[in-house]
Amino acid sequence: MEITLTGITTTGTPHLGNYVGAILPAIEASRRKDVQSFYFLADYHALVKCQDPALVHRSRLEVAATWLALGLDVENVIFYAQTDIPEILELTWIITCVTAKGLMNRAHAYKAAVAENMADPDKDPDKGVTMGLFCYPILMAADILMFKASKVPVGKDQTQHLEMARDIAARFNHLYGEHFVLPEAVVDERASVLVGLDGRKMSKSYGNTIPLFEPEKALRKLVMRIKTNSLPPEAPKDPGTCTLFQIYQAFATVAETAALRERYAQGIAWGEMKQMLFEYLNGRLSEPRQRYQELMQAPDHIEQILKRGAVRAREYSMPFLEELRRAVGIQPLGHG
Repeated sequence: MEITLTGITTTGTPHLGNYVGAILPAIEASRRKDVQSFYFLADYHALVKCQDPALVHRSRLEVAATWLALGLDVENVIFYAQTDIPEILELTWIITCVTAKGLMNRAHAYKAAVAENMADPDKDPDKGVTMGLFCYPILMAADILMFKASKVPVGKDQTQHLEMARDIAARFNHLYGEHFVLPEAVVDERASVLVGLDGRKMSKSYGNTIPLFEPEKALRKLVMRIKTNSLPPEAPKDPGTCTLFQIYQAFATVAETAALRERYAQGIAWGEMKQMLFEYLNGRLSEPRQRYQELMQAPDHIEQILKRGAVRAREYSMPFLEELRRAVGIQPLGHG
């Protein structure tokens, strides 16, 4: 059976951009019966970007509650926290020992940090660069290789990490025999990239997001803040350059989108459009929002779901790690 794996970084509150770009297609894929899917909270990865313990803890709860509220099928998939699988960290060290430093030097995040540092007057290339940032792709490789995932859905910005995981796996297989499956990146070209409140890509780093499960009044306030141009109500408007239209389109049917496109051609007031978008989003999200709020009040229930998933995941990781330890020579002393 084909194995797929999806990691969810716990570094903030999920927003509309996360929903349409990653969460919705992944949850639809979770219902497939012909695939064994692993979905995990990448909470060790979160430590690379965030040193606020309260925020990391809160995000773990919010992210897990979001996926469950939106209908992740935890009976069909294996849903777990990375931190509940100790074999992943042991594997990280094993493959670190076969990973060339030159490969890590080429990682986009590390190169971007160095380039930013070299633009400063003191020109210290390693300023603020932790080993977590530098070795991040090795931990990601361990996440994937541990479960022999052949397909990994990723955004375009993550394809380099998949190539690195393949390089690392191939190097290990060359040294110790064929143990790892070489994973393939699956990039959904149709996945939407939403624009945020200020017209830039919706991103936590820009502070321009619309959190997915904001209460009704707060959601309306955020929608009303979305940047628009100064065209009068009766003027025809270009939906292709409008954030309001883009967000609506990401949620709406083809017929609904076509009808709205016609309204733009005829002229529509921005206030009317913002109210329409708010009502549409609120209608779509009110039911999962209720489930989300209930789950946020039941962290022990979420913990139990993750622990059950970890038990299932370790049925794969424990014997495979034992195989890998033996491959590198870590085995009982009485065995030759």
